[in-house]
Amino acid sequence: MADFDYLAIDTRGNETRGHVSATDMEAARAALNRKRLYVVRIDPGATPQARTRPLFGLELGRPKMSGKQLTLFTRQLATLNRVSPLEESLRTITRQTEQESVRAIVQTVHTAVVEGRRLADAMAREPKSFPPLYRAMVAAGESSGTLPQIMERLSTLLERQAEIRGKLLTAMAYPSVLATVALGVVLALMTFVVPQVVEQFDTVGQELPLLTRVVIGLSDVLVGWWWLMLLTLIAIGVGAWAALRQPPIRLAFDSWLLRVPLLGRLLRDLHAARMARTLSTMVASRLPLLEGLSLTAGTIHNRRLKAASDEITESIRGGGSLSAAMRRAGVFPPLLVYLAASGEAAGRLDEMLERAADYLEREFDRFTATAMSLLEPLIIVIMGAIVATIVLSILLPILQLNTLAGQ
Repeated sequence: MADFDYLAIDTRGNETRGHVSATDMEAARAALNRKRLYVVRIDPGATPQARTRPLFGLELGRPKMSGKQLTLFTRQLATLNRVSPLEESLRTITRQTEQESVRAIVQTVHTAVVEGRRLADAMAREPKSFPPLYRAMVAAGESSGTLPQIMERLSTLLERQAEIRGKLLTAMAYPSVLATVALGVVLALMTFVVPQVVEQFDTVGQELPLLTRVVIGLSDVLVGWWWLMLLTLIAIGVGAWAALRQPPIRLAFDSWLLRVPLLGRLLRDLHAARMARTLSTMVASRLPLLEGLSLTAGTIHNRRLKAASDEITESIRGGGSLSAAMRRAGVFPPLLVYLAASGEAAGRLDEMLERAADYLEREFDRFTATAMSLLEPLIIVIMGAIVATIVLSILLPILQLNTLAGQ
């Protein structure tokens, strides 16, 4: 089978491009005619392997949709597919997309749909842009004939996840900048200001106060051995990275993270909210719960939480309930377990999971707001204390000299 690139006109007079596999050019032209496409040009094209596999088999330059781009694409497709056929909706998105990389990805999906493939199979040609969970929900919508409704739920799910990520980044932005500036100021004082002041005390011949000697010693270490400290930090970072690639060490580290007083709760609630909203969307879309849990587990980075999700999947496969499995895992908020049990008992699991996600996200907002409101003044106080210590270490010898001069 050879591959051919074509330019054709459909029955509505719209131009369409793509590729088709056939034994020869005449067979490719006949296949396009059967699809009621008027062939304008057809040429031998690259093989699918050559088209999908870059030079040396590396995929570093392969385009990929970002989370924001995928969310926008899903919302556009959900809106357009309500009023126009799928093929026309994809063509419209292709024409309206400004980013060249995104246009190429949508064009690949559109071409596969024109060839007669299902949308989920067409998206499988771009696995980096469309994750398995996304494609599974699309496939469920196609099988049940509810694709527009599924795309609407998917777009809402992605928008909520993007909103949570945005809130987290916004909450962390100011403290991160403040801490960076504070560290830069302290390093500048210790490496540039303190050495200049020390030169003025070298000829005095008077013993300097203890605080001044300690600050001068730290300054000498930073100025003379900064390269060794930098190499040490790099070595520690590389060593930690290599250690965390070992599954037992990574599992122990992730389990410890969940026990950290504030950070552990934040990670747990974020995961629980994301899992609850995703499962709610999948249950409402009539996707099997086991498949949803399996696909959701693949998106979890914390190994302890991933292991808990795998345990839940195995428990349900053995005939257990979702709420009982969550309770045994011991890493999910009690509210989520309670609402899941209520939803199973009332036959409204999707609704109760969505309510649990809403509550956990509101708790996350309040928690981050409170934590950041405490963290910001804490950074300012610590920075002020360090700067005050440095300034005091400089002033003490001056005051000592003035006292001796007064005598």
